[in-house]
Amino acid sequence: MHGLLIVFEGIDGSGKATQSAELVKRLNDAGRQVMHVSFPDYDSPSSALVKMYLHGDFGKNPSDVNPYASSLFYALDRFASYRTKWKDFYQQGGIVIADRYTTSNMVHQMTKFDDEQERAQFLEWLEKTEYTELELPKPDCVILLDVPLTISEKLVKERAVRGGSMDIHEQHIDYLRRCHAAYQILCQKYGWRRVECTHEGAIRSIHDIANDVFCEIQTLLATKAQEEK
Repeated sequence: MHGLLIVFEGIDGSGKATQSAELVKRLNDAGRQVMHVSFPDYDSPSSALVKMYLHGDFGKNPSDVNPYASSLFYALDRFASYRTKWKDFYQQGGIVIADRYTTSNMVHQMTKFDDEQERAQFLEWLEKTEYTELELPKPDCVILLDVPLTISEKLVKERAVRGGSMDIHEQHIDYLRRCHAAYQILCQKYGWRRVECTHEGAIRSIHDIANDVFCEIQTLLATKAQEEK
């Protein structure tokens, strides 16, 4: 019996790394076997093409690179991570918490299509490529950390000041706006769990957001336990 794959999604600056770390801690404290992974896997050679793409080596605008090509950069990075780092753990029943996954590819690359039919064809191709051909596991739960676009733009700029640079996705605000809209579409399409990260125009505390996330995961774990009886 395989374990669980829980994915954190959200526009840049939404707090995915923070909330995934919070969930790992809470599940560990509850005695669960948990592993955290993050994509792209920048510490692995498998992310080389992703780094080149985000650095702008293939074009300074995200739209300069065919979405099918750029999707493969990310897909093969995930394939390498799965096969070398967490396949056995997952298949033996462990809980894997992912900061981004195939779901990010769906969002970022579907924005390159204006035609709805072409978007649908792309999403179908991507799911078949990653989940069937590459045999990557499908997420059991996707948590969308929902942040208003205006706040996300501010957070991304503040992070760039601290870190010194932005990748080609973050440099193009119009692209981030399209991604924000895509998150809303896919959240509804695939039934992702939405967690609101703001209240009355202000960012909620890390603790409060983590509480909402943990409630969603407790429900998921309870459902899985019932199914296994």
